[in-house]
Amino acid sequence: MPARINNLISRRKFLQLSGALAAATAINNPCRVLYALTRDSGKKNVRDIREAFSACDMCFNKCGLIAQVENGVIKKLDPNPKSLKSKGMLCARGNAGVKQLYDPDRLKYPLLRKGARGEGKWQRLTWDQALDHAAEQFDKIGKQYTRCGFLFMAGTDMQSTFVHQFAEVYGSYNIISHESNCLLSRNRAFLDTYGVMPTPDVLNCKYIILPGANRFEALVTPDSMDLMTAKGNGCKLVTLDPRFTKTAALSHEWYPIKPGTDMAFFLAIAHVIIKEELYDNKFIKEKTFGFEELKDHVRQYTPAWAAKETDIPADDIIRIAREMAAAAPAAMVYPGRRSSDYEDSTQIRRSYAIVNALLGNWDKKGGLIVPAKLKVGSIHMEAPFYEDNPDNRVDAGMAQMMFDEEGSFKHTRDAVIEGKPYPIKGWMTYKTNPMQTGANRNKTIEMINHLDFMMSVDIVMSDTAYMADLVLPAPSYLERQDPLSVFVASSTCSGVIIRDPVIPAMFESKPVFWIVKELAKRLDLGEHFEFTMDDFRKAQLKDIPEVAKALEKDGVYNLAGPNYGIYEGKPFKTQSKKIELYSARYKDNGIEPMPVYKKPAMVPENHFRIVVGRNAYVTQSGSTNNALLWELQKENSLWIHPKPASILGIKDGENLEVKSSVGKVNIKARITRETRPDTVYMDTGYGVLSKGLTKIFGKGACISEILEDRADIISGNMAMHETFVKVRKA
Repeated sequence: MPARINNLISRRKFLQLSGALAAATAINNPCRVLYALTRDSGKKNVRDIREAFSACDMCFNKCGLIAQVENGVIKKLDPNPKSLKSKGMLCARGNAGVKQLYDPDRLKYPLLRKGARGEGKWQRLTWDQALDHAAEQFDKIGKQYTRCGFLFMAGTDMQSTFVHQFAEVYGSYNIISHESNCLLSRNRAFLDTYGVMPTPDVLNCKYIILPGANRFEALVTPDSMDLMTAKGNGCKLVTLDPRFTKTAALSHEWYPIKPGTDMAFFLAIAHVIIKEELYDNKFIKEKTFGFEELKDHVRQYTPAWAAKETDIPADDIIRIAREMAAAAPAAMVYPGRRSSDYEDSTQIRRSYAIVNALLGNWDKKGGLIVPAKLKVGSIHMEAPFYEDNPDNRVDAGMAQMMFDEEGSFKHTRDAVIEGKPYPIKGWMTYKTNPMQTGANRNKTIEMINHLDFMMSVDIVMSDTAYMADLVLPAPSYLERQDPLSVFVASSTCSGVIIRDPVIPAMFESKPVFWIVKELAKRLDLGEHFEFTMDDFRKAQLKDIPEVAKALEKDGVYNLAGPNYGIYEGKPFKTQSKKIELYSARYKDNGIEPMPVYKKPAMVPENHFRIVVGRNAYVTQSGSTNNALLWELQKENSLWIHPKPASILGIKDGENLEVKSSVGKVNIKARITRETRPDTVYMDTGYGVLSKGLTKIFGKGACISEILEDRADIISGNMAMHETFVKVRKA
């Protein structure tokens, strides 16, 4: 196994950087809060110190934290020991959240574009001017192109619900999520197999296959911590990934699987389990549908055949299948995200779901579970009816089984560019950066240039905000009051977490809830938003008063208890009322009812397949400009294996040109055995266009510049691993 290359900054150095935070930001950002550092510096004996609960927002996990506040300035963020989901921990990104707050690059007031899009020329507006202008554009586009002529896109955030509600009240059903770039094919596959999206009880598992899921870097709480605990308790970890990630390094076995062949591996696993009758016959008879069809289907997918497809020896495939079956039901294929992003991703992930079913791990300790989840109330909102609206979403029918509430960024973008089936001329984004996270950045720019108006609400001038016509400054999570957030934390618990302002909002930043309320007033829709955040939270807590007390006392409410064995005897929410190994619904919709392996395209001569992934301190593009995390990685590089590098005459650190069918970038080489010879990789979030991101502007390369925009045919999920690139010295 290749040796690990670790050039990471030490924890002590990281904490030293954290301690130096206030001084560094005071020099670079003379805002009113930071001014207090120098103003009060002479008052040695007067210290106003307090603690405040919050929930981290440096990624989607919402880990519980406690902010240490001194004289109105947040000095430190500590983990909340009462948060069972985050296990009383806070990662490097979470610790760096205070630097998001005190960031000299933060947006400070509303900005109106002057000059060409992407030119970086702005005029400062008052909030009234900005909102009046935005409302005028919403009204104009709604009248000229119908209300569905405006598109809405919000990231994973506790206030995103209000963007969705505003879109519905305004009259548009063209709402797309960030998850349509990365997650929906997984959800589609498991939902269609089990009738629900289960969570993995990794803490109590004894054997786990991780197909591309990099849980020791792409952190998910509590799974990332539970995996380490499970390993210490004797759980075997097997990683399938073309890259030698930190997860691969900490696994018992790592197989650099050929990209695009995951399904071949799991169909062969199913072949062994069924042929050798290693399954629980009672479970299969009582809880699954289509076993005989599956048995016939996988007969052709032998380990010897799969070995040629995957580059994993047949003997290892057989042994792994037997070991998993022996550990069942406390064994699983981990249902992670970045396993395979291809045009048949839903079917690839269906193969994971089917193997889990053969292991009989549903609702079992150490298997796939669905913890009981609290039901909170809400404020009912009756959206107006607009007679002139089209019949459906602009991306309707472009994927075989798309989630209407999520949409497809790829298909919507194509529709905007083509102007079919109807024109979309407005776009509102909130806390999402598709310019960096959506494949084929040049096509996103083309889409934007087909718009009459684009408005972006964000904390910093992201690449997406940089292309907008109107940019509105949002507060950080440490300055806001949010709705309560219900979470599910697999083996640990489920519960509710709260987020209140730790300090007042800085500069002229305003939460998106306030923004949409003000827009609604200007569009004569104010009656639909006649409530405060306190009103909304009271409605959420109406039937669960015990939660309010726990939130006030601990900052979190944990619903702990047994999370397995609670669905015994209950029917599954599928067409057959069982786990569907064979999907009659798929067949009715013209889709293969069981996963059918299709050989991935061969890598062309003198080319490489490029794959997407994560590390532990970069949240896609959201934290690359964070001063503390920037110290850990100041730019990205292209991972390339020594063998092809030698053939191409490439040396470590040399400048390269990486070119695909849709674009090209320049980036430095990182020669490493931590990737397959036919596969290259780079981190997301660099090569930015925005000059408002001063730390990383001009650094590294943007992977979305060269990723081709394919889509999973079933869910519409972006298929980011279908791209081949040519590499040469720049």
